[in-house]
Amino acid sequence: MLKTSLRPAAGRQAAAPAGPARPGARWIAPLASALGAMGAYCLATAARGTYPFGGRSRAVNDLGNQFVPFHAHLWDLVHGQGGGDLLFNWNSGYGVPFLADFLTYLMNPFSWLVVLFSREGTELGVFLVTLLSIGLGTALMTVFLGRLRPGSPWLRAVLAVGYGMSGWTTYDGWSDPMWLWGLVSFPLIGIATDWCLQRRRWPTATLLVAACWAGNFYTAAMATLGMGLILMVRLLLDARPARDKGRALLRALTATTTGILLAAPVVTVPYLASRAAQPPPDAVWDGPPDVRDYLAHLLPGGYYTSTPRICVGVLALLLVLTFPFMGKVARRERAAWCALAVLVALSYTWRPTVLLWHGLALPNGSPYRAAIALTAILVSIAWLALAQRPSPRELLLGSGLLALLLAVAAGSRYVSPGTWILTPAALAASAGLLCLLHRHGPRTALLSALACTVLLGTAGAAYSVSEIRDRQPFWQPKTTLDANALAAREVVRAHDTWPTGRSETGPHEFADNDPLLLGAQGASYYSSYVPARTAQTLHDLGAGWEIGGRHLLAFTDPVGRAIMGVTSHLESSAGAPHGFTQVFQPAPPVVTLRPPGTPLDTAVPDPSVFARRNRVLGAPVYSVPALTPAQGPRPPASPETAAGAALHLAGGRTTAFTARCAPGTAADLYAPWYAGTVRALGATLTPDPLRPMANPGLQTLGTVPAAGTFTVTFDSARTQDIPRTPVGCLDRGTLDKVVATLKTTAPARITAGGHSIDAAFRPGTTGTAVIAVPAVDGWRCQVDGGAAKTPGTLGGLIAVRLGGGGSRVACSYHTPGLKPGLVVSGLALATLLAVAIGGALRTRTRRSSTGKH
Repeated sequence: MLKTSLRPAAGRQAAAPAGPARPGARWIAPLASALGAMGAYCLATAARGTYPFGGRSRAVNDLGNQFVPFHAHLWDLVHGQGGGDLLFNWNSGYGVPFLADFLTYLMNPFSWLVVLFSREGTELGVFLVTLLSIGLGTALMTVFLGRLRPGSPWLRAVLAVGYGMSGWTTYDGWSDPMWLWGLVSFPLIGIATDWCLQRRRWPTATLLVAACWAGNFYTAAMATLGMGLILMVRLLLDARPARDKGRALLRALTATTTGILLAAPVVTVPYLASRAAQPPPDAVWDGPPDVRDYLAHLLPGGYYTSTPRICVGVLALLLVLTFPFMGKVARRERAAWCALAVLVALSYTWRPTVLLWHGLALPNGSPYRAAIALTAILVSIAWLALAQRPSPRELLLGSGLLALLLAVAAGSRYVSPGTWILTPAALAASAGLLCLLHRHGPRTALLSALACTVLLGTAGAAYSVSEIRDRQPFWQPKTTLDANALAAREVVRAHDTWPTGRSETGPHEFADNDPLLLGAQGASYYSSYVPARTAQTLHDLGAGWEIGGRHLLAFTDPVGRAIMGVTSHLESSAGAPHGFTQVFQPAPPVVTLRPPGTPLDTAVPDPSVFARRNRVLGAPVYSVPALTPAQGPRPPASPETAAGAALHLAGGRTTAFTARCAPGTAADLYAPWYAGTVRALGATLTPDPLRPMANPGLQTLGTVPAAGTFTVTFDSARTQDIPRTPVGCLDRGTLDKVVATLKTTAPARITAGGHSIDAAFRPGTTGTAVIAVPAVDGWRCQVDGGAAKTPGTLGGLIAVRLGGGGSRVACSYHTPGLKPGLVVSGLALATLLAVAIGGALRTRTRRSSTGKH
């Protein structure tokens, strides 16, 4: 029968005695490592004077712009103040699916801490998500290292701090709280595979894998691959027969597979949501990183964006470089672990393996998010060295390699003054203390000195990296829940008429998800799961976007707001006490009625955005003038994929057109991808969109003069196309009449549930009910309790024919991928219970049989 601990590999000596350890050290040491890593993080944050330790920007970059609003929305849902539920989000994008966002951004268990604070304290809750994820990951790494080889838990704790505060944490992980669950997933999956190696606790190992994937599937996939490679090395070095090793591998594979299947909805829902999402901007692989820059990232304190962040501290690095020279470790073991580290490092330099690490999709931003795997491997090797107490001679060789590395990295763009301060100081202290450790063992004074060296070194490295990053031009912090935002939330909530109307937050902006942050119902929405249909619908109706449609922007004109039922919005105002003013406008309700015969969307596109708006409102609120060339050569027509012909404007020339509209109407321009200068009616616009990344949407030119004729001038340095009919003239009187009519024929009652919306009309009402919500996949509607059907669309919005007459329209959203995921999870749970019950019965039978004999 297999013993509960592995036999040493052939030729490998047992670990050097660790000295007496107190009974509680097994648990106190992981706690101490967690406190050390969290202390280093807080020390670096406090030294920079950032939230919550100072008065500088309260939240920085993505942490404030994207994830604080998501956590604020979670707070709202838990406290019954949210717009929607876990399946649907009524606040953002005028109504978007939410479960994929929840499973991706809010499943870190520490995210739920935000509900314990006041809503104004959401940022503190998010800070604790980061802090406690670092702490728990560090503590679990302390435990996992003991599974690799027995030894002093205090020494393991010191090394684990380098993992918890690695270069990956301080660059890739810290601004994305959900990714920091990856710090937990690596050691947790390592512990699970260790149990499988020992043929113990298969059900518990399965649950650990499920917890990792449920917390964040993205980093869990990296952890599964990374710890799978470590498992292969351990099996290679295991002295047991091949048959036993094969059984251990099979147990690990089945535990991992069952664990992943237990968390199936976390995979199926985001997968289908990503398939239906607005495509990300094209990610470009710039080739492998520069060798010198790559090696330099092993050192602390520097900053450079285009290389894997793999620094785990000088102590761990010294031990890793010493490991190849350690005679106490068998050559085969040294070769296997060094080969693993080198191969994983090389895998970040080849596009196919980079894709493998990242789920076969090249990430936007850093292509080296999987560098966390190498940090776990480096710390593991460092422990294998430290557990055998390297001799002064071996440490001298390792120090020589580190000095050589520093010399090679001297010309790297990564190296900073912090690198030159931290590396030599930490090297001298670490080498000296390790020599004393070799001679005297892990005495309290030496352990304390090592812990201080690591604590100060990691804090200094984090401080140096953050200071350099904060000076980068692209790093532009935005405040979130400051006094101005809190004031905005108060006015938005005070005039909230949902679900009859919407209280919009834009175009004023605090963060990248203002409707979630302020509890409003607007267009602004920044997520990897922005539905392509939502992005295209709002774009086709004249709204702008950023990040290729993954960040939606609010309408800035009265027609767009009327279509979406927006009754109030926030405008930026430098003279206002809080930097904004709330503006009110008449608007129809969110659910309106169109007369019988209203044409729904077809495969034939509208000739212009103005024609589309007219069709959606059911009245000609816009007139679209023909443009007559007034200056420069007549622009030739060129094909345009969406709306017939386009106007071709030559670069380096001024092209002027004459247009004629009714006097007093408001002229608008829709040329979303035009970059240059536009002059008309006394206005000068200088749009500079980057196709397809960003466009401003519909823009206002001015009021048509009494003569009715005006000139529009385009001046651009480059040749480009614009829509054939880029100008529309809005009749405000007609718009007011349309709004009044839609109010008059509106439903008597509108009710919105968590992921449903109902409208009650007068009995026998005919025509088409239009719900101002983009019609994404998953909506099903019924009339008067009839069969639920996929609704039609009008301008991309939900449209339901009432047929011969109806009184109630009910629509509900069903999340694609949720039911299949739950079925798979149920089958996996049944398998887990069967194995657990079967194992318990076998154990009981065995004990009973033993007792009889």
